[in-house]
Amino acid sequence: MTALSANDPSSATLGEPAEALADLARRERFFEALSQSLETARFKRLLLSKPRSGGPAVAEQLQRVDAKRVQLKGQACLSLLFQHKTRDITKNPPIAQALQQLQTLVGESFSHAHLFTRDETLQLLISKRGKVALQRSRVVDDEVEQSAQEEGALGTEDAQNDDEALGHVRQKQHLVQQTEPFLQALGVTDKSGQLVPAMARKWRQINKFVEVLDHAVAEAGLLTPPGRALHMVDFGAGKGYLTFAAHHHLRSCHGLAVQTSGVELREGLVAQTNQIARGLKLEGLEFVCGDVRSVVPERIDVMIALHACDVATDYALHTGIRAQAAVIISSPCCHKEIRPQMLAPASLKALLGHGIHQTQQAEMLTDTLRALLLESQGYKTKVFEFISPEATSKNKMILALRRTVAPGGTHAAAEAKRREQAWQEAESLMREFGIRKQCLQGLLTSEDQKR
Repeated sequence: MTALSANDPSSATLGEPAEALADLARRERFFEALSQSLETARFKRLLLSKPRSGGPAVAEQLQRVDAKRVQLKGQACLSLLFQHKTRDITKNPPIAQALQQLQTLVGESFSHAHLFTRDETLQLLISKRGKVALQRSRVVDDEVEQSAQEEGALGTEDAQNDDEALGHVRQKQHLVQQTEPFLQALGVTDKSGQLVPAMARKWRQINKFVEVLDHAVAEAGLLTPPGRALHMVDFGAGKGYLTFAAHHHLRSCHGLAVQTSGVELREGLVAQTNQIARGLKLEGLEFVCGDVRSVVPERIDVMIALHACDVATDYALHTGIRAQAAVIISSPCCHKEIRPQMLAPASLKALLGHGIHQTQQAEMLTDTLRALLLESQGYKTKVFEFISPEATSKNKMILALRRTVAPGGTHAAAEAKRREQAWQEAESLMREFGIRKQCLQGLLTSEDQKR
């Protein structure tokens, strides 16, 4: 192992308190484990996160450092990706040099270091007061590496809770319990309730989605009164992983009288999911064959449409708007409608001169228009990544919560102004990029003309 430098800020002498020596020992064990994992080919990844307040990382706007092992010209090196707010820089120093640099960064620039190896994960946590904690956990399968990243190094504690967090090993508390029977029926877990390794990514998606749903229905005021009736529709339910999880969570955990419809085009999947729902006696859950154009429920409180292809997302959003759904959760899939129409404004011709940039711009433009059009219909919207892109490339989510404003008065006038402004911004964007038609905008315009 590379020795700690003499000017290392976390170094301690024998004359210092036992607590400081214990902190130093934990730090040394972490880097010893890092060095050994590199020597024995067990190393997979190292992630430094949570810039220290007032440290050089903050001054340089450095957010994270991601380290992976590479072989360059016959020499073992660490590829260090320095992720800033506005730029990324990659350096590939030899391993010995990289270890020295990483030891300087940990504690001086970053508070958290997360080491992933083939058989365990280690997390080094340093509080504002310099207290050090070392957390170690076994790895069940390769997929757990990403889970540990999402649930550990990236899901950091607030600064004021650092000292408390370092007092014990935090375990991720899932809203969906791994022992739920529907998970076994869907093949996510085995008969003993253990996660099937191949389903690790799906397991993360399920839990993250339920977490998003839980916050959304709470913010929308749908959790009260207890036992209230709630109608939820999931367009494009597929095998029903998220449909079962969402229905179970709202009914079992919140005591709501949820009626859930999973809408799916493939008859075989509809028959399969209905059989599972009936076998488990899941009251209020059914799957129907059809799509967003053919199935239009009379009432929708929560509308879900994940990975609906191209304009099917727009039809789903329109259905949610027409039903005045309190919560709309959509994860767009492909974006085919806008790209052929899109013209680069003069100021962006150089930027959009490459095909990949045009595709990315078309996606951003499509989902920005969708968010603005939802705003124009009285929704508060948020567009974000709901799970790491390493788990799925289709990781963008549009979350819309319906605003409730009493008629008349200044609040109603402000709401009307907000809606009009959002519609005008959408139209302005379409003109700027030469977009002649956008599905959701066309559906809303046609609806207005019929009134």
